[in-house]
Amino acid sequence: MTVAQIARRWALLIVCAVVAIAAVVVSMSAPAPAAPTDAEGGNPALASALDRASRGYTEARAKLAASRARQTELQKRQRIAEQRVAELSKGATTVASEAYRGSKLGALNAGLTSTSVGDYLAKSAFLDQLSHRNSEALAALSKARAALADEKRRIDTEVTLQQAQESLMAKRKADAERALNSSRGSGSPETLSGSAPRAARGAPRRADGTFAPQGCTIDDPTSSGCLTPRALNALQQAKAAGFTHFVACFRGASFGEHPKGRACDFAAARTTFGGVATGAEKDYGNRLAAYFIANSDRLGVLYVIWFRRIWLPGIGWRAYTRGVGTPSSDHTNHVHLSVQ
Repeated sequence: MTVAQIARRWALLIVCAVVAIAAVVVSMSAPAPAAPTDAEGGNPALASALDRASRGYTEARAKLAASRARQTELQKRQRIAEQRVAELSKGATTVASEAYRGSKLGALNAGLTSTSVGDYLAKSAFLDQLSHRNSEALAALSKARAALADEKRRIDTEVTLQQAQESLMAKRKADAERALNSSRGSGSPETLSGSAPRAARGAPRRADGTFAPQGCTIDDPTSSGCLTPRALNALQQAKAAGFTHFVACFRGASFGEHPKGRACDFAAARTTFGGVATGAEKDYGNRLAAYFIANSDRLGVLYVIWFRRIWLPGIGWRAYTRGVGTPSSDHTNHVHLSVQ
């Protein structure tokens, strides 16, 4: 082999080595799959309107459920109070009858008909006992009737509260409809045949059944940002249910739920957001959307966006027309979840 041939071979080996090293460096420095840059909700006004409407609806629904539960308990107490009044009324009638018969004896007759001081004292004690029993029976009956009236007032108050919550729910639904200004979608995403969504662990609620406001206080495992405890619970529950594809939650924005730590984007593809989901990836998104909807009350869901549709509590699926034709803005490559 000539010197020239050896030189050419070494030159070729060096070039191959450089190309290989460059490929490794590029692969090591390539950024992780970026989160969609879509502004969920379309614009600040719409995002704010959806937040108010969905939050107002779910809070009113929670208070309505609590009110109905209280009414059920109050109705049980009312029945007990009514039974108590009936029993005491019957007893008071008996005591009153005895007292009436005893009153015929009277203190004067007791004195006139007594054969001795001991007999007189015995008759006087009997009269006092009748009077005391009569007073006790009437007092107990009066107290029971007052308790019954109080239970009825409490029920009336709860009925008024229920009517107010039902009215508020209807108003919030109308608010959401106006904000979306869109017609009903062509139906909800399909689910796998026979696959019932797994029940999620519910987020804590306040005594009135509503969710307390939460700050972005917990490290977001999908970014360098933060999440609310409720958003983290939703993320963890989804993963526990088998939805383990790529997820991105917190990101800076001028509006929406992501910068508040209350939203996550769940990719349909396994490791990236990619293009429009098809086949198994679309099925994954369908099942994930169905999971969040089935557990919306437990997780405190504000809304779900998936494949040009948006789902809100009390509203259901509506067409989502705020995209600009890209997979991210149309939400055809990821499921967006916002929580309270």
